[in-house]
Amino acid sequence: MTAAWPPAEVRLDPNKRVLFLTKDLELIRKQLEEGLDLRMEDLTVDDLLDDINTDVMTPAWVCFRHRPADIALDAYAGLVDADGKRVFETRALIDGNFEAIVSGYRKGTGSSRETAAQCERWSGIRYVFAASFAPIHERNNLNLGQLMGDHAMLARLQAGEALPLSAFTDRYDPVTRTMVENGGLFAFAKKVTSGEITLPANATGKRPMTMAEKMIAAKMLNPGAEGAYVKPHDPVLARVDGGYSHEFTTAQVHTFLAEEYGDDYQVQNADKLAVFEDHLLYADGVARFAPFVAQIQTLRDLQKEFQQHTGVRDYSARDGVSPGICHQVAREEFVDPGDFIQATDSHTCMGGGSNALTYGVGATEYAGLAHSGFTFVKVPEAIRFELVGELPAGTTAKDVMLHILDVYAKREDTLNRSMEFGGPGLASLSIDERATLCNMATECTARTGICEGDALLVEWLAERRPHLSMEEIEASLVFPDEDAVYDGGVYTIDLSAIVPMVAKPHDPTYGATIAELEEVKIDIAYGGSCTAGKIEDFRYYAEVCQAAVDAGLQVAEGVDFYIQFGSKPVQDFARAQGWIELFEQAGVMLINPGCGACIGCGPGVSETAEQVTVSAINRNFSGRSGPGKLYLASPLSVAASAFVGRIAEYREGMFAALAQPAGA
Repeated sequence: MTAAWPPAEVRLDPNKRVLFLTKDLELIRKQLEEGLDLRMEDLTVDDLLDDINTDVMTPAWVCFRHRPADIALDAYAGLVDADGKRVFETRALIDGNFEAIVSGYRKGTGSSRETAAQCERWSGIRYVFAASFAPIHERNNLNLGQLMGDHAMLARLQAGEALPLSAFTDRYDPVTRTMVENGGLFAFAKKVTSGEITLPANATGKRPMTMAEKMIAAKMLNPGAEGAYVKPHDPVLARVDGGYSHEFTTAQVHTFLAEEYGDDYQVQNADKLAVFEDHLLYADGVARFAPFVAQIQTLRDLQKEFQQHTGVRDYSARDGVSPGICHQVAREEFVDPGDFIQATDSHTCMGGGSNALTYGVGATEYAGLAHSGFTFVKVPEAIRFELVGELPAGTTAKDVMLHILDVYAKREDTLNRSMEFGGPGLASLSIDERATLCNMATECTARTGICEGDALLVEWLAERRPHLSMEEIEASLVFPDEDAVYDGGVYTIDLSAIVPMVAKPHDPTYGATIAELEEVKIDIAYGGSCTAGKIEDFRYYAEVCQAAVDAGLQVAEGVDFYIQFGSKPVQDFARAQGWIELFEQAGVMLINPGCGACIGCGPGVSETAEQVTVSAINRNFSGRSGPGKLYLASPLSVAASAFVGRIAEYREGMFAALAQPAGA
């Protein structure tokens, strides 16, 4: 960034270009390869690509690079046509001389990876226009100092009009506006620290609050005269209790901190910050990642360097075995009720199952909060789901979330909101199942998910926090005020009406009930990931496998069934229950703790476009877990499907007919 950025008056540079990401991929190619220039007035929002996810902008193999300029070389490498051919070849965005990029709705869905914003910024893009943005991706852009606007603003600029900088910043709160007008997060943070920028006290007075609002208010550094109260959209600085990064992101955090604060930089709350080696654990054995082995090792080495420099918690792999997936281990070991936790991964929100405020941020934002101990928060609106009844046999919390995705997320009711779960039906769900609800809040493009606490949570935590008494844990629980306001509305979900569901390829919101599907034969069944690698998930896998074994069945011919442990405690529990022997008897292939097929690294990844996978992971974007067709389903449905060779819901006694000899 230069001292001249951002300009006080914005004009498009006549020597630079605007790139329109259209649903017609050939039209994108013509812009990249033939110099075609388009204008906003010639297009409608329906012509532009929606739901461009961060995996498309920077696939996993691009994220093996930790320097932003190197990441930019293969911007949008994941955007492929029907034949699997890349639309953007190497250097296509850099060499196109573009200063602005344009898309449709929900730009930047999916993973929180900041590389998606960096690939544009370091290709020369300074203006990003879309009909709407996914919240984490938008924040990553703002942290980098990008100017973000809508299609009408672009049309005015292309008509030769000049826009004041305020046209891009007036829609933001005072803190975000000041940050953007000062060139991005680090420039802003330095001025706050030096006293050049003083934030006013938050003006919100006493009012009833939601769980997210209460948790933010309790950490707020600039409370108002009436005390610590916040309302939606309030800009505040808040103390962060802890966080974590993994080997995909730590190298950038380390690099940013050293560049901004010097090689002797410090971090706050090191005892509740952590690094994890989980995401790239199996990458070395993936053929398509072979060219990137050296880069992957560099990421690991830089993470070790960061950990040794800072003294944060170390969850590195030992002898090639990880302690587990960061989100699962964090909730097992250090995410407590009322905590404010941030981490460099979009599924950080899984910690909300423990009645905490947790969500993902980019590496820039994480580096800033690790150094200062506080971060900027724009208080989110909330949407409440009042759960009643109990789930019927054959359904799980995953089915609840697939239902919510199909109904509420699809119409953007959950967009950038805190999804808060309560009601009498919540008590019927285990703590692991509540973690599933919160984990998939990010698939709903929500800011986070939070469950109310109760005696069951207190008991679960007491088993894992020997230094805390049950009374101390109970006292830390956060509940919404009875008359709290939910801008997104309050919706009752009757758990007893939930049926087994899937999300069809290639988006988690493409919901359908299994009963309405035509027969879908499968090649791969996969159980695991942070969403489905918990103890309760393994209880589901074991239930189905036991029923199959009792019926004399093994995994169906032609199907590979993989189950991966979410953490070492989960694996130890499964061993103690005798489930490992059961799984092996049923023909299941077991994988040590860590991320795997969900991130495209390890067994369970499809190899061809024709293969069909039914998976218990949380997202099924194209290419996410190989080139094949990926259906999302619950652990019960995934396991049942593995034994019948097609997508199926689990019903008691369903294997009896399969086990009978022909003609019986």
